[in-house]
Amino acid sequence: MLTNIWNNIIEWFKDRSEKAQLIRSFNDSAKNAFITNQAPTLLKAKISKGEKSYRHQFSNWLNTGFRIQAFSGRQLSKEEIKQIGEVILNDNILVRRLIVLGWDTLEIHGDKGNYGLRWQLKDYIALPQ
Repeated sequence: MLTNIWNNIIEWFKDRSEKAQLIRSFNDSAKNAFITNQAPTLLKAKISKGEKSYRHQFSNWLNTGFRIQAFSGRQLSKEEIKQIGEVILNDNILVRRLIVLGWDTLEIHGDKGNYGLRWQLKDYIALPQ
C-alpha cells in the first residue's frame, strides 16, 4: 500500500516537467516566429497565480494560470488581446492539454498598460462531471 502512495508522488513531478516543457516549447516557437517575421509581436508564456473561481477537478493546488505576455512596445487594444486568446481557445487539443496539466485560467496581457483578459478554460471543452 505504501508503494502506491510513493508512485503517485513521482507522477506529480512528471506533471511539473510536462508543464515546464510546454511553456519552453511555446516560448521557443513564439521566439522563432517573431525572429522570422511570421508574428508581429513577441509572445512569452509563464505560469501565474490564476483565478480561484475558475477551478475545476483537474486544477493544481497553486499557480493555475497560463499567462501569455505580448511584447509589442505599445498598449494592445482589447480586440488584439482577444484575438491572441481566441487562437489558443480555438485549439481544442491544446485547451484539453492545458486543463489536464492543471491549468484553469488563460491570461493574455501586453507589456504596456495594466489591461489584460482572462478566460476560464473549462468553458471551452466539456469536462466530465
